[in-house]
Amino acid sequence: MNLKDNIVIAISKGRILEEGMSLLNSMGINTMENMQDSRKLIYETNNSKLKLVIVRAADVPTYVGNGAADIGIVGKDTLVEYGSNNIYIPLDLNISKCRMALACLPNCNPGPRIKVATKYVKCATDYFIKKKKQVDIIKLYGSMELAPILGLADYIVDLVDSGMTLKANGLEELDFIFDVSAQLVTNKASMKTKTESIENIINAFEKVI
Repeated sequence: MNLKDNIVIAISKGRILEEGMSLLNSMGINTMENMQDSRKLIYETNNSKLKLVIVRAADVPTYVGNGAADIGIVGKDTLVEYGSNNIYIPLDLNISKCRMALACLPNCNPGPRIKVATKYVKCATDYFIKKKKQVDIIKLYGSMELAPILGLADYIVDLVDSGMTLKANGLEELDFIFDVSAQLVTNKASMKTKTESIENIINAFEKVI
């Protein structure tokens, strides 16, 4: 791939990193060291102009929006939750697909103040505003399924893939909120100053999707 400018791509950890790397490999881009054995956060690639930075999902929009990275690979859930200032979203990469959903225990019967546990406070708030329902949001960082079981919340708003975790914990999916997949995002200023290089990368991704 022909790049005139130095480009930094920020990729979120976890499933997106795994599936994003296989897209990059299909484009002929490989890291100079094995990522499996390393704790490094910045990787040189076989293209001297291209570096990869591995960050937490929630930080990808910040790195890209502030120009510390030119391009990012991040889930739609993160963009909805953390905003996308100074960011363009040129491409849906169609990887790491799942959905944002509302779930609860069977026979859930909330009182006058509905309690909702979630990591995705903005997504949950927006959803209930559309439903014209007043809710108390309880922010959790993991294991959402416990909240209804232990009586902390009536509902949870969370990412659902196969639905097996909900099922295993006796919860059921009540409503679909939106589809989620990994998006390619670019810094607005980089699009103007490094147009050709970034367009080359976007085109390369388009070819392998």
